[in-house]
Amino acid sequence: MIFAVAACAILLTMALTLSRGILGPTTYDRILAVNSFGTKTVLIIAVFGFVTGRPDFLDIAFVYALINFVGTIAVLKFFEYGDLGGARSPDEFDS
Repeated sequence: MIFAVAACAILLTMALTLSRGILGPTTYDRILAVNSFGTKTVLIIAVFGFVTGRPDFLDIAFVYALINFVGTIAVLKFFEYGDLGGARSPDEFDS
């Protein structure tokens, strides 16, 4: 019963986070909302795995958390530098 309440609370916060992602005034607000939504997805996967008695869902949640982290870092790097680190000529480096 308590896990059903926790799942409903997580889904409610996911809806609020989704609204922040849509209405966010800046790009960084939207990126933060997507990262938070991914974190809440990891939580909902873990709760669902516990409720259904499938502990292997925790492995899926960990992989999703890793993908969420790497993806957020990549998007932030892209917005900060304009690329993801392709080949550069030596004159493009800052001295």
